[in-house]
Amino acid sequence: MTTPDRPSLGVGLIGYAFMGAAHSHAWRTAPHFFDLPLRPELAVLAGRNRAAVTEAAARLGWASTETDWRRVLERDDVELVDVCTPGDTHAEIAIAALEAGKHVLCEKPLANTVAEAEAMAEAAARAAANGVRSMVGFTYRRVPAIGLARQLVAQGRLGEIRHVRAQYLQDWIADPAVPMSWRLEKDKAGSGALGDIGAHIVDLTQYITGQTLTGVSAMLETFVAERPLPTSTGKLGGVGGTETGQVTVDDAAIFLGRFTGGALATFEATRFALGRKNAIRIEVNGSAGSLAFDFEDMNVLHFFDGTEPAAVAGFRRIIVTEPEHPYVAAWWPAGHGLGYEHGFTHQVVDLVTAIGKGEDPTPSFADGLQVQRVLDAVERSAAANSTWTEIPA
Repeated sequence: MTTPDRPSLGVGLIGYAFMGAAHSHAWRTAPHFFDLPLRPELAVLAGRNRAAVTEAAARLGWASTETDWRRVLERDDVELVDVCTPGDTHAEIAIAALEAGKHVLCEKPLANTVAEAEAMAEAAARAAANGVRSMVGFTYRRVPAIGLARQLVAQGRLGEIRHVRAQYLQDWIADPAVPMSWRLEKDKAGSGALGDIGAHIVDLTQYITGQTLTGVSAMLETFVAERPLPTSTGKLGGVGGTETGQVTVDDAAIFLGRFTGGALATFEATRFALGRKNAIRIEVNGSAGSLAFDFEDMNVLHFFDGTEPAAVAGFRRIIVTEPEHPYVAAWWPAGHGLGYEHGFTHQVVDLVTAIGKGEDPTPSFADGLQVQRVLDAVERSAAANSTWTEIPA
């Protein structure tokens, strides 16, 4: 547990919806379970609606509020800016914060375009030269079972990687009556299932294998082109009426890929898989073994040791709750599983630890840029009838 005599780290959070709540929980919780070199202080929460942000700050534990994110950057009690806004604002806020000398944590995907992501990575590199740190929020890296998977690959337990399979399956917009939101507008979200959830499995597979994608062949599909608009009364138009909005992003993305080590890969990201709420499925097959993970059973990693005799070989179900497993020692006794929120806490731990040590945290903005280049290649491939599209190194 972090003691009160540690130097403080004033945090300003921009955005207070789903991700803002998850990040707030992490900032509150991390110093109570982990010994951090700095003591996070929840200095200010920013949002455009004064009444809503005031209520959120009281509920989530923030000391004060602002209705203009620029004021956050001017405050002396803020040393780190946490960006939890829609993608169309990431570049402007993050670059301004870095130039103001603030450390930055930015939600994924890093930006809506490669050009924006390049500008952010360049700003991060300039800031790092002055000791200002930045990180992009691919929180699923911090699931202990994913950390164990990476360790097994790094130890050579899978041998040469040959196949990578990745799915991210949700169903929250499968019903055509689900209303429009910013996540369904390209100018705000950048893309649909591809960037929202596909970015996660791109990052996870590259993280686990230690390799990067070199090219893709892709298809994108939008199943529901129009959706009802919420009205000022909170009721929906478009159901028996005419108030609808145009969906301008993909509902599903499917693509093939190849990794730098030669492995073949398949990816699927959809928000139309009825019955699948948050199924992140990763399987990696190598010359000496395999591993498999499903976030809907997030405390378990399946591992096959191909060096064992066939008579006794089989996938073993590893309950990833032992103190030796990544992050777990700070929490509960073995067998007492962790949840979705713990990944965000571990993210705070890694970021604050890196800042305290004067090191650059990972995943970096450069890592976020690389994922953005993959997403861009997927879109370009799909627009060109699934043409094989190389990803710049």
